[in-house]
Amino acid sequence: MNEQDKLLKKINELAHKAKDGTITKEEEDQQAELRKEYLKNFRESFKSQIELMQVYDKDGNEVTPEKVREIQRKKGLRDD
Repeated sequence: MNEQDKLLKKINELAHKAKDGTITKEEEDQQAELRKEYLKNFRESFKSQIELMQVYDKDGNEVTPEKVREIQRKKGLRDD
C-alpha cells in the first residue's frame, strides 16, 4: 500500500466517524490536514503526468500544447 492509499484510508476512516457523529475536534483537525496533504500529492502527480504527455491528432501529427512543450524543453524531455 503506497503513501497516497494510506492517506485515503485514514481520511475515509475519519469520514465514517464524522458521519456516525463520533469524531473528536482533534480528529476533525487531523482529517483536514490529511485532506490537504492528499490533494497536494494528487496535484503534483497530475501535473507531472500532464508535463510528460504528448498529444497527436488522428493523422499522427503532434498537437501537444506549446505551453506543455516549453515545460518539456526546460526539463530536457524534448529535442525540438
